[in-house]
Amino acid sequence: MNLTLILMLSQIVLSLVIIVLVLFQSKGKGLSPAISGVGMYRTKRGLEKLIFILTIVFSVALVINSIAFFVLK
Repeated sequence: MNLTLILMLSQIVLSLVIIVLVLFQSKGKGLSPAISGVGMYRTKRGLEKLIFILTIVFSVALVINSIAFFVLK
């Protein structure tokens, strides 16, 4: 198995993980605060904060993987 194939497969896996993490974050948030103007800010805690941090980590990993794939190809 060559390195470009590994990078390509890892890019697919990273993309799917990011999609799932973003969907977990957007659960329960609709357009009603945007339309009505009513919304409140609250601090992320616990699992919500972990999912937020994991989204950032996997996004950075995807960018690094994409750059490595571009350089090796």
